[in-house]
Amino acid sequence: MRPVLLVVAKAPVAGAVKTRLCPPATPAQAAGIAAAALLDTLDVVAATGATAALALTGELRHANRSAGIARALRGWTVFGQRGATFADRLAAAHAEVAARFPGRPVLQLGMDTPHVPAVVLDSALRQLADGAEALLGAATDGGWWALGLRRPDDAVALRTVPMSRPDTGARTARALRDRGLRPRALPVLSDVDTMADALVAAAAVPHRRFAAAVREVFAPTAARASSPARPAPS
Repeated sequence: MRPVLLVVAKAPVAGAVKTRLCPPATPAQAAGIAAAALLDTLDVVAATGATAALALTGELRHANRSAGIARALRGWTVFGQRGATFADRLAAAHAEVAARFPGRPVLQLGMDTPHVPAVVLDSALRQLADGAEALLGAATDGGWWALGLRRPDDAVALRTVPMSRPDTGARTARALRDRGLRPRALPVLSDVDTMADALVAAAAVPHRRFAAAVREVFAPTAARASSPARPAPS
């Protein structure tokens, strides 16, 4: 069975996303970076040709670049996130995919790795299609950026894992092993939480929307630095 590619994301609404980018970004600029990250992620997912689903939280109609995101989601299966905690919402999203696409594996990622190469996703999808029971892509901050499961219902293991911690990746791998799974490692990637992260990711994909949105944060400073000094009035 061909795997389903699941993106778990938050609507890029100013003040509600990427707040750790502020400062130097304003809330509006941070939302612009988040919107660009989501759009670039949707593009790389679409490029794989896989069946695509989006588990969304927040109001897309209030989001930065809402019209462009809506256009990019044509043909996608879109549903809302549910659950009290992020771990609950992840498990529920996998369960939703299992219900909508019975018997199909799932590869899940978020919107924090807009620099992920399509070849990495293609390889992960092939591994799941060939029978891999679990895949886990570690993030450089100790978390993880991707989770692949031959049986999406196995994501119930995530409910016991504290999220957004330096040991979340290790705890997730342990929870999967405790469920009898043997997760294969995907390439390690950085995800975008801070402006330092954003600059690293932008350098990897300088021609994508994400990099342009990051550059906009620093454009006024660069313009001032390059402007000739005006002579003081006599």
